Amino acid sequence: MLNTLAKARPARSQLVLSGVLLWLAGFYLRIPILVAPALAPSIADDLGLTQALTGALTTLPILMLAIGAMPGSLAISRFGPRNTLALAMVVMVVGSAGRGLVPDITTLMVASAVMGLGVAMMQPALPALLSRWLPPHHLAIGSAIYMNGMLVGEFTGAGVTLPVIMPLVDHSWRLTLIVWSLPALMVAALLFLPRPAQVRPGRRSAWLPDWRNPLTLKLGLLLGLSGCIFFGLNAYMGNLLAQRGELELLPDALFWYNLAQVVASLLMLKMARPWVGRKSVIVVLAIASLLGTLGAALLDGWLAIASATFMSFCAGTLLILLVALPPLLVPAEATGQLSAGNFLVGYTLAFGVPMLGGVIADATGDVRHALFTMVVYGVAVLPIAWKLDFSARSV
Repeated sequence: MLNTLAKARPARSQLVLSGVLLWLAGFYLRIPILVAPALAPSIADDLGLTQALTGALTTLPILMLAIGAMPGSLAISRFGPRNTLALAMVVMVVGSAGRGLVPDITTLMVASAVMGLGVAMMQPALPALLSRWLPPHHLAIGSAIYMNGMLVGEFTGAGVTLPVIMPLVDHSWRLTLIVWSLPALMVAALLFLPRPAQVRPGRRSAWLPDWRNPLTLKLGLLLGLSGCIFFGLNAYMGNLLAQRGELELLPDALFWYNLAQVVASLLMLKMARPWVGRKSVIVVLAIASLLGTLGAALLDGWLAIASATFMSFCAGTLLILLVALPPLLVPAEATGQLSAGNFLVGYTLAFGVPMLGGVIADATGDVRHALFTMVVYGVAVLPIAWKLDFSARSV
């Protein structure tokens, strides 16, 4: 009897190893995307990029996060989440490091798209992997761990690239991309270390989004709320401050803005179990995120930066809560399918809504209208949070 219990319950060392690998994989969900803004001026000078193409270094991979969700779900259904995650990391490395080897603009954009595809395939693989690696009562904390890695990656990519990595490689943007990318190959190899499988699906799982499941669209729309205001305000921060004559505040604004997401992820390491699956927490964070966005648009100086930082913290916490739901709400074999559908909807909106806001801002000459567009979208989908039903939780 004791032997049976020992086999059913993974050893602490195996849980720690799983947590470390989840964190490292999460770290590479954002590093290859968010090193681009820091390197964009150097890349633009070297390859002669226009403003639009410079922006595409960041926006194209975000668009690929939506497009690549379905290939990721298909790979999970055919090869399993661990093999899919390892394959996706290799694809990401090929594209990310390949950007440092390209001779011209066309190949740069192709490499950026390949990198974005790899990251997009990683996203549904991670929540699908949780049920295989962790017991049910560790699923929420497992989500918080890899999301902490992702948000630390956001901050690291934005904050460490220029002051630390660039000087080490003689200020070469090409070598910087390669240095950031290649260690992911070691993480991909470490994924194959032996570990107990908590769930072994008996049949091949579906991969196309199940639009009959209301959570596919509802969670996707709420992910769109979190994503569009975070990426949107990040994209328009410089223009917003320039319009107010406060452009000198931009470095500090971006530092605190991205650090807030790391703080949110650290909080969720503690609060994942009591908060994940609680509708009231999701509603409060969604409202707070929208209020923070309005404050960033309407206030001036450090009050606006504080409001944007508050929004970033709330949106980051909301993101973790939403991404953590699929492993809890559906069987293990359906987790990748639901997550991929959520990411397809969410990142399409995270790309499209800020883009629409930018078009409106160009037409009116006021960059605040881009933020107002995102707030209008958020208010429109807010009732979905009120009506979420978690009664079908699988654990």
